[in-house]
Amino acid sequence: MTAPATTDLSGDYALDVTHTRLGFTARHAMVTKVRGSFEQFEGAAHLDFEDPTKSTATVTFQIASINTGQPQRDDHLRTNDFFDAPTFPVGTFVSTSVVKKSDEEFEMTGDLTLKDTTKPVTITWEHTGTARDPFGNFRAGFEGRATISRKDWGIEYNAVLETGGVLISDKINLEFDVSAVKNA
Repeated sequence: MTAPATTDLSGDYALDVTHTRLGFTARHAMVTKVRGSFEQFEGAAHLDFEDPTKSTATVTFQIASINTGQPQRDDHLRTNDFFDAPTFPVGTFVSTSVVKKSDEEFEMTGDLTLKDTTKPVTITWEHTGTARDPFGNFRAGFEGRATISRKDWGIEYNAVLETGGVLISDKINLEFDVSAVKNA
């Protein structure tokens, strides 16, 4: 993470939920992608621009806030076939380590908990910039991506297609667009 030399942006941050997206894509019927996101979440990070390995992050998201743009599908995703939102209403990510790959790219590994199952996930992050917004807040931007197997969290619902293959891919691509605001 390279920060402007004139300002020390290292410190504690909160996710700006109105300018952050916690998204995913899944292959549907082996021919197209379904995109979705979690709409209700909160998160915090400690960013160390001098030594990114000292950075940490935590995110909590409400499973019932899943949104793929199709209400019937979203209702099905909330059931025990997928996330079982009534029983497991919250998902979490808590970082465990950060490795710097270049001045603008790093990998953050952490524990992702879904349906009471915790597994490690490594997210590749690109630092997209820092700025002082019109309200005087320091902001840091990041884009992240990871690929997971939904079966690792017990999310195994599927249907075999007549033409071969399955209705829903096991591989899920996670996509994050983050705007974090430095705490005063």
